[in-house]
Amino acid sequence: MTASADNPGVIVRPPLLYGGAFIVALVLGWLWPWPIFGVPAARWLGLVVVAVGIAIVSVGRRTMTAAGTNVNPSKPATTIVASGPFRFSRNPLYVGLTLVYSGLTLAFNTWWGFALLVPILLTMHLGVVLREERYLEQKFGEPYRQYQSRVRRYL
Repeated sequence: MTASADNPGVIVRPPLLYGGAFIVALVLGWLWPWPIFGVPAARWLGLVVVAVGIAIVSVGRRTMTAAGTNVNPSKPATTIVASGPFRFSRNPLYVGLTLVYSGLTLAFNTWWGFALLVPILLTMHLGVVLREERYLEQKFGEPYRQYQSRVRRYL
């Protein structure tokens, strides 16, 4: 593997995908309101979901950094991280981002966010996660395959 190819070649940086889609959901919600709740108090549920998502992402990032590997998928992976939240999910940062996005969708009270979640998740699975898995299997071989057999992809 050459230095220039030592990354998974994901098609989009996940935070940009989620952030861009959420901006689109807000614009759609402004142009064509599509509320989820009839009462504003129900929006607090969204803030709780956002907090849980942020906690998962924060712990996952710290775990990767402590292990000495890159969080940015355009940079080389240096090790398989199997501690912290990576004991339960091979992709806890992406699970956390999905929770943050879903929580914001609830907090801003627009079904548009959930309508856009389907293409987001397809893009993440096909254009990010599967590419990362191929890359990690190619780079680390059997130790990564063993990790895959022990830990679920998402939840």
